[in-house]
Amino acid sequence: MALIDRILSLVRANLNVLTAKAEDPETILEQTLNQMQEDLLHLRQAVAVAIATQKRTERQATQAQSHAQEYYRRAQLALQAGNEQLSRLALTKRKSYHETASAMWVQIQQQQSIVARLKKDLQTLEGKLAQARAKKDMYIARSTAAQASANINEMLAGINPKGFLYTVEQLEEKVQQLEAQSQALAELTAVDLKSSYSSPLASRNHIDAELTALKVQMLNEETPPQPQQLPNS
Repeated sequence: MALIDRILSLVRANLNVLTAKAEDPETILEQTLNQMQEDLLHLRQAVAVAIATQKRTERQATQAQSHAQEYYRRAQLALQAGNEQLSRLALTKRKSYHETASAMWVQIQQQQSIVARLKKDLQTLEGKLAQARAKKDMYIARSTAAQASANINEMLAGINPKGFLYTVEQLEEKVQQLEAQSQALAELTAVDLKSSYSSPLASRNHIDAELTALKVQMLNEETPPQPQQLPNS
């Protein structure tokens, strides 16, 4: 797990650097995913190289073992032919190839362990990358909501409560003034309408009174005065 731990540490370090620069959260997540994808590609390449190396070592070990068996057969044939020196030389070759094959099989066991660990790390990184991709939208939504909340809190922190209440009071006073003006205008309009309906009637009554008075005056002027009767003595 050492390799995967180093990779994840690098990813976290890159994420911290990007966060410190106050970049856009979506950009940070996208860059982090790209970094993880790149690390995953490198890890896959490392696994492929390790597997190829193991297979090559296995072929070399098999060949060395085959050569060791071949020289053992030659040693037997030389000894049967009475050539002890040639048999000894063949056994020496056989020993060299046998030692080489044994060392390679030990190396193969080590390589198998490395390949198994790399494959496990690869699966772990693939799982983490899949989780990061699945949660990217959720992280972006949470980040957006947190930023919006921070902006609202900052805006509220910048508001002076006294000044805000004073503004509200001024607004209320202005509304009341407009309402009073509207009510006064309505009352004046009502008075004007009443006057417009009552004025012709009052004028007509006044004219009728003057006409009646004029008639009485003219009647008095046309009637001659009656002679006064003397009282009886």
